[in-house]
Amino acid sequence: MSDQHQAPTADGSLRADCANCFGLCCVALPFAASADFAVNKDAGQPCTNLLEDFRCGIHSQLRERGFPGCTVFDCFGAGQKVSQVTFGGTNWRQAPRTAKQMFAVFPVMRQLHELLWYLTEALTLPAAEPVHDDLRKALEDTEALTRGSADELTEVDVAARRHDINALLLRTSELVRAKVAGRKKNHRGADLIGAKLRGADLRGANLRGAYLIAADLRGADLRSADVIGADFRDTNLRGADLTGAIFLTQAQLNAAKGDTATKLPPALSHPAHW
Repeated sequence: MSDQHQAPTADGSLRADCANCFGLCCVALPFAASADFAVNKDAGQPCTNLLEDFRCGIHSQLRERGFPGCTVFDCFGAGQKVSQVTFGGTNWRQAPRTAKQMFAVFPVMRQLHELLWYLTEALTLPAAEPVHDDLRKALEDTEALTRGSADELTEVDVAARRHDINALLLRTSELVRAKVAGRKKNHRGADLIGAKLRGADLRGANLRGAYLIAADLRGADLRSADVIGADFRDTNLRGADLTGAIFLTQAQLNAAKGDTATKLPPALSHPAHW
């Protein structure tokens, strides 16, 4: 079985389109002064770098100006959905009374869109055919939720939906990784912070939720590895092979360190800072 697959990018609906968003991630979400953010900001408070047209005033210098956390964040297209669909293109500056609800809806939509990303990817995996019907139903139900009103969205039990969908994604992972020959490593939720894994054979490994912060994975083989929820902050992926890695996201790559020799699934791209 080929370890190449296409992630859900065909129509762009699960990719951030900042031009059609009202700067929601720059307003709705809080952040604290740290290595990721230069200052503190409360939820619902516009970032001081947010311009009147909802663009970032330091977008090209975020890392240099102390905001690398902004370059890692990915809304999976939730920003434009809330801005253009849920609130019909009326922004929170035009209608201040909608601001509080808009900012409450955004994190919910972001989580639902993340689930849509994983479900759509799972449906591209031939090995997961036994659960395709269940995956398709979960996808349709989740998509329907994203089309609800603002009031309906704030009432969504995201934790329960995540729980149910995770069972399907786990089964998908098991089916895909079973196609990889040999004994697969199980590092689910493992503390691999700073681990020396240069050149490691991690084909078909279970790395769900693993802490790989600052780990050395140079030249490692992660084909068909399940990396959902894995923490790749400052992970050295130079020369690593992640083609076919299951449930890999752009946000994970943005948090890592790599180079032009790092092999990625076709739907994802090398971050600018690599």
